[in-house]
Amino acid sequence: MIENSEELNTTAAAVKLDDWIEAEDFRGYDPHDALNSPFLNRLSSSNRFLGIVFLQSLKRLPLNPRPALDIEKGYNPKAMGLFLKSYLRKYELFKQPQHLRVAQRMALWLVQHISPGYHGACWGYNFPWPNRGFFAPIGTPTVVNTAFIGFAFLEAYRLLGSSDLLDVARSACDFVLVDLARTVGEHGSCFSYTPLDRRQVHNANMLGATLLARVGAFTGEDRLIETASSAVEFTVGHQRPDGSWPYGVGGREAWTDNFHTGYVLECLHDFIDTTGQENYVPHLEAGLQFYRDHFFLEDGAPRYYSNSTHPIDIHSASQAILTFLKLSSRYPELDSLARHVAGWTITHMQSREGFFYYQIYRNYTIRIPYMRWAQAWMQLALVELEYGGRTSTPLEARVESSKRYAIEEKVP
Repeated sequence: MIENSEELNTTAAAVKLDDWIEAEDFRGYDPHDALNSPFLNRLSSSNRFLGIVFLQSLKRLPLNPRPALDIEKGYNPKAMGLFLKSYLRKYELFKQPQHLRVAQRMALWLVQHISPGYHGACWGYNFPWPNRGFFAPIGTPTVVNTAFIGFAFLEAYRLLGSSDLLDVARSACDFVLVDLARTVGEHGSCFSYTPLDRRQVHNANMLGATLLARVGAFTGEDRLIETASSAVEFTVGHQRPDGSWPYGVGGREAWTDNFHTGYVLECLHDFIDTTGQENYVPHLEAGLQFYRDHFFLEDGAPRYYSNSTHPIDIHSASQAILTFLKLSSRYPELDSLARHVAGWTITHMQSREGFFYYQIYRNYTIRIPYMRWAQAWMQLALVELEYGGRTSTPLEARVESSKRYAIEEKVP
């Protein structure tokens, strides 16, 4: 009875969220969009650290000042990539033509909004973002965005079979190979986060590596898999004795959080499945054990850091669902953990209108409905709960569908 009630609850939650997202036409605010305000942008134009203050301040406010600051809702490339994957899953599950039409719309939008001036397809954000190391103008591509969008195009190719879909994912590999800096370490090499920096960030490095490996499995290019192996070796070589990974290399990057750990675990799992390099399984299991032991309360609430709970962040929840579901193909007991986290999240973080809250602090909750950070990730998590176990398809499998769709088809 508990399992049946939980399934009904997650299905109802997914329907409410879908209705809200579609009513908003997939546009929304973002936790990091402060400098889309003309006023705040002007004030910080010659002072990156002032821009950081504005960005971090808006992220923490429980009320939303964006309309007053002339910050408009927008289409976020990463969100559009997540929507692409979600609606492909919906089409695979339910065979409803409206899901295919949305997926086609997302794919076409993403192709039309590739960041120009680079060697391959790549995507950034629809806002400028300052950070401690550098300033990224609007549209600056990141390996994180590019990898997630590349994964979505691979899923589109697997399901729909049009070669131009695979071409987009393959082109994204050229961005990773040519435009990103690569730092050679004692163990392997590490991709930079953007073309503007040389930071060594483990989740970003693993996302770039996994994109190369998965595309290489489809195209038969050993070079892609060999380069990916070097990047995986770098991150595995930085795993701590307790199984955890720091966010990145260097004292300022030594912290460990929930959802970035989830990224690394998913990527390592996919890399092993794609390449058959089972020698990395002990690293996967050690990382998974740390993840399970340190990032969740007994009731399913996700903790933000390994040593502190608050703020409870919606992206930690959504990524936990996705990570546990992905790894359940190897460790079946994780499926119930994914549903346990989902049940807590729906109960405590979904609004009556259907959208999900951003963060819960000890004394207040930020209920601003951020489109990328909260809604796009939770939509994908909930549809993967529905999808889980129904169709098992190896990452390197050949395209199954005899039907072929082109992304150029017009959306009605």
